[in-house]
Amino acid sequence: MPSQIELYEEMSHLSSRMVEAARAGDWDNLIELEHGVAGLRDTLMATPEDHNSLATDLDRRRSLIQRILEDDAEVRRHTEPWMEHVRKYLGNSARRHDVEKAYAAGAGESAAGAPGA
Repeated sequence: MPSQIELYEEMSHLSSRMVEAARAGDWDNLIELEHGVAGLRDTLMATPEDHNSLATDLDRRRSLIQRILEDDAEVRRHTEPWMEHVRKYLGNSARRHDVEKAYAAGAGESAAGAPGA
């Protein structure tokens, strides 16, 4: 089983690749990398702390966590405009669907109430 510092290093490596994917608009790769980071995070949470290495690796661990957080902020700068676009698109699509459904229901009622129906 990898040590905690090795897990942080791998998470940092993947988060750097996530930044590259976000800059390139490679959303599929970004999602795949995010799943990798999530898996490492789960492994990290299940890995017992080695108190001997904790003191010696503290500065390195801080540096890696800071880099991961900076990468996360960079990814968000690239994904938030795209997510807003998707929200608007889905909102418009849902609204259009509701309007079409309402008109279809109204048309059915009009036809049923029409003379000769």
